Amino acid sequence: MGRILVVAEKPSVARDIAKTLGATQKGDGVLMGEKYVISWAIGHLVTLAEPEDYNQTFRKWSFASLPILPEKMELKAIKNTRSQLKILHKWMNDKDIESIVCATDSGREGELIFRYIYDITKCKKPFKRLWISSMTEQAIKEGFANLKDGTEYDLLYHSAKCRSEADWLVGMNATRAYTLRYNVLLSIGRVQTPTLALIVEKQKEIDAFVSKDYFEVQTDFGGFQGFWIDEEEQTKIEKEEQAKGISKKVEGQNALVTKVDKEEKRLPAPLLYDLTELQRECNKKFGYSAKKTLDIAQGLYEKRKFITYPRTDSRYLSDDMKGKVQSTMKRLGETKLFQDFASPLLTDSGLSFSKRIVDNTKVTDHHAIIPTDVRHRLDSLGEEEKNVFLLVAARFISVFYPHYRYEVTKVYFGCCEERFLSKGTVVLDDGWQGVEKKLVPVKTKKEKTNEEQKLPPLSEGETYIIVEAKALKKKTSPPKPYTESSLLSAMENAGRFVEDEALKEQMKDSGLGTPATRAAIIERLLAVGYITRKGKNLIPTEKGRQLIQVVPEELSSPQTTGKWEKGLSSIAKGNMEEQRFMDSIKRYVTFLVGDAVRRKTNVIFPEEVKKGRQKDGKALGKCPVCNEGDVLENSKAYFCTRWKSGCKFTVWKDSLMPYGINLTNKMIQTVLKDGKIPDVRVTLPQTGEKGKATMIFSADGKGRIELMDFIRDATVKGNDSPQANEGEKK
Repeated sequence: MGRILVVAEKPSVARDIAKTLGATQKGDGVLMGEKYVISWAIGHLVTLAEPEDYNQTFRKWSFASLPILPEKMELKAIKNTRSQLKILHKWMNDKDIESIVCATDSGREGELIFRYIYDITKCKKPFKRLWISSMTEQAIKEGFANLKDGTEYDLLYHSAKCRSEADWLVGMNATRAYTLRYNVLLSIGRVQTPTLALIVEKQKEIDAFVSKDYFEVQTDFGGFQGFWIDEEEQTKIEKEEQAKGISKKVEGQNALVTKVDKEEKRLPAPLLYDLTELQRECNKKFGYSAKKTLDIAQGLYEKRKFITYPRTDSRYLSDDMKGKVQSTMKRLGETKLFQDFASPLLTDSGLSFSKRIVDNTKVTDHHAIIPTDVRHRLDSLGEEEKNVFLLVAARFISVFYPHYRYEVTKVYFGCCEERFLSKGTVVLDDGWQGVEKKLVPVKTKKEKTNEEQKLPPLSEGETYIIVEAKALKKKTSPPKPYTESSLLSAMENAGRFVEDEALKEQMKDSGLGTPATRAAIIERLLAVGYITRKGKNLIPTEKGRQLIQVVPEELSSPQTTGKWEKGLSSIAKGNMEEQRFMDSIKRYVTFLVGDAVRRKTNVIFPEEVKKGRQKDGKALGKCPVCNEGDVLENSKAYFCTRWKSGCKFTVWKDSLMPYGINLTNKMIQTVLKDGKIPDVRVTLPQTGEKGKATMIFSADGKGRIELMDFIRDATVKGNDSPQANEGEKK
């Protein structure tokens, strides 16, 4: 009987699976056992081919070659991880392997990573799908005991494939078309451009806002405060003279309590976290970027095994999880920090599950993010990991607690024919808020400003002296810039920016991007220089503003992208054919190219944006490929000034990130001048081995950076893989 090949998304996940399955023998890019061979991708190993891979004439950017609409989208290996793809190719076609298990992330992108590998290796063997929401040993065992047939996820793959190809078609054609039109490199994307438009439109509102003065009259009743109100209980007074007149008239006078209103209010616990809500909360409480929160959560899921799958868009649990939830709560109760909060819930009758916790109709590919039922050693976590885990754990516990109950008291006063109002709040039962406040004591700005005063016992007919009355000058506030928290909400609820009511209804369940991709979209906008961070705020740059000014509304509107996201969701559900979706994308791309050709505008991009030079205005050196152009730097890459004439020199800044190297302009200058950089510190992505290598330009005529003559460090603990040898070229 042959063995089974398991393909994980990354080495760390492969090691966890191998440990569970008893595959302990180390090989070249694999871990082997009697029944299983475990290997891995390193994220994406395969990507869509570049235009010049179809036709060399596409290397030169020109309107004559647009739109580029391949009949069939081809795949190609990603250069930096080609060695690992070769290993997978070997094993996927090995006679000893009878079947395969896809163990990449359980989601749309994870499905695409595996299917692209499966396609490019021309593998025909049957495969099963491991679909789990936790990386604990027990979850892996249960997952392998309940493997699904790979074909059950064909629709998900079709949706992922269409998303990938649509992004390529729109991005590749629109970027070339508008770059040619405006003679400046403009990065355009199916999702990133409408996201940028949200930020630009918000900034326009802020810039157009004209602040106006207004006044309020604040009264001090000797221990508590109140405000003057009009007949509609509004506090705003437009004229300073009126405010000062009221203050002068009532100060020192007796105010009669005319009415006391008391109302008990109840606030249920918030829903469990999905990724977007967790990112928003971490941004508000800790200032973490969306990407940082995702990275931390991914580590808590994969490395620590403390939480379930984080890239989810559901905030509910399924009915069949009740037993697991009981055991998780019991496990949390064993940790000292959670003991006082979890233990009261562990009664003989068990946990009480409301519709706000369990709802099968609202669970998609994955349920909400919750803790796993492992032992949670909090002292093993770094501060940032602990912050994120405490949010997840506190929310998990708090949803089983009673409503937060409080009493709002409104006391109305009359004095000198004027009306005043004092408000106070008394907490009746902390309920779920008591859990979250004690486990995560960090308050957001909004929580701090919402704290209200406590009033003494007050009754109708009583009188109180207005000790002091002040006319306070205030200003109307402009709209607030987007933070990552508020932008994530806007992306998630992009339908509210759509005027068409029918489409707005359709877009209720789709927005700009997905929970798994929104962080990357924000980072991309920062990387290409369209937005910048100012404290917690996201502000558009001049280049970002101008881009939105020059592209058609169809490209910047969330309405277009919302339709596509709805279409991709329909494909995944089997309600739309791939071809119909892709035909609409191709028609749209053809329209964009035509628009770029016809478009007339007076927008002129700043010279520094066009040139992409260093701050001092100097080029980094002479191009080593054409020997005519200069090497310049932009936010993403180092490139030749003769790129429009067909020079192939391009070095992407992140091209050596898998090896732990961030390419700086100083490095590029050195290689241009000396031809190489010796003794560069390198970490091999396949094995984690560390060592030294020499950095050079490749000899393929494209000027790409290569590492050669790798020499491993003398001692590498816990790793005897033969993946890298002395003198190896990468």
